[in-house]
Amino acid sequence: MTEVAARSSVPPAPASAAGAAHAVALAPHVAALALALLLGLQPVMTDHYLPALPLLARELAAPMNAVQLTMSALILTFGLSQLVWGPLADRFGRRPVLLGSLSLLALASVAAAASSHIGWLIFWRGAQGAMLAAAVVCARAMVRDLYEPHEGARVMSLGLSGLGVLAISAPLLGGVLAMAFGWRSTLASVATFSFIVLAFVWRMLPETLATPDPRALQWRTLAGNAARVLANPTFRAWALLIAATYGGLFTVLAASAFAYIEVLGLTPTQCGMAIASGSFSYLVGTFFCRRWLPRLGLLGTVRRGAWFTLAGGAGMALCALSPWASVAWLMASHWLFAFGHGIHQPCGQTGAVAPFPRSAGVASALAGCLLALTAFAVGLWLGQALDGTLRPMGLSVAFWALMTTAVAWTLVQRHGEPAARS
Repeated sequence: MTEVAARSSVPPAPASAAGAAHAVALAPHVAALALALLLGLQPVMTDHYLPALPLLARELAAPMNAVQLTMSALILTFGLSQLVWGPLADRFGRRPVLLGSLSLLALASVAAAASSHIGWLIFWRGAQGAMLAAAVVCARAMVRDLYEPHEGARVMSLGLSGLGVLAISAPLLGGVLAMAFGWRSTLASVATFSFIVLAFVWRMLPETLATPDPRALQWRTLAGNAARVLANPTFRAWALLIAATYGGLFTVLAASAFAYIEVLGLTPTQCGMAIASGSFSYLVGTFFCRRWLPRLGLLGTVRRGAWFTLAGGAGMALCALSPWASVAWLMASHWLFAFGHGIHQPCGQTGAVAPFPRSAGVASALAGCLLALTAFAVGLWLGQALDGTLRPMGLSVAFWALMTTAVAWTLVQRHGEPAARS
């Protein structure tokens, strides 16, 4: 997160001396670690406090739809803010945008931990999402700055393996902290992690953008870049893939605490372990992604991964509709879906920005916005649909599994091989 076979039709992006210097200065293991930390902020912001949601609801006397808004507000601002951060990162570079946004993210996390009312918590979670967006946009754009698409997919997969480690530890630690010190401790530890990532960027991460675009913030340039990205069938195929697979994952994230604790009777610590097991399956999926890429390429890897997504969705649907549903059944279905997610995400995030070496920030922002708006809609629906059974969670994951599989086997196969654009 260059043993990948060179199957891409993308010619090398025009390189300057500065671009070459950046590529040499940032060693692959440093790039992977940077991706793991920057992209890993997202599961830390979400997964870490999932086991604490029932405790939060009771302490703040908040209804279910308000508690779900603490997730949905973060996702909504995360998606919309990417449309701002993408052009800013193309104009001023990745490093200054990261330093400013990560500083504000840490402060918003401290304020969220100190919130005494559900309304203030929703507000500060929204602020967290707005700042988190910059980290994810810049991380994706950095991959395009430094690598061609097939090699970028391998580096992205390596970085997402590191993200998987964080995704495993986040709910485990969150469950332990929630049981021992209450829900506020989970958000306090998020603030600590934000400061750690800020320190890493300040000390270790150079600028990766060879030539900032002085026109990136002009409205004509913005409109032209956005229109060019949205008109590209390769972008649309990969962006729909990552949005659909994340729709299923977000369903699990938003509903799993209530499913495991309220419906199946687990403790917060046990719930954290169950969620972490899904993150471990995701991590295994990223490893298989790297193994399959040299032999199957981007398209073949995604085509194979969709079988696991489909199996996980079918298992979730049966679990939701069966009177004999159990923790083991639900977890096994979660594992299958998460495994497929670990294949689709690195391929999809790389493929979406691949045709745009000079507008990677805009392409990353548009793909991320679609992903986040999908998750926001899921969160709003779950806030109304959760009814004390497994049906809303199981049937929603099944729906997104079908959508992911359909996109992987049709649009991605037809249009997924990147063609060079500016």
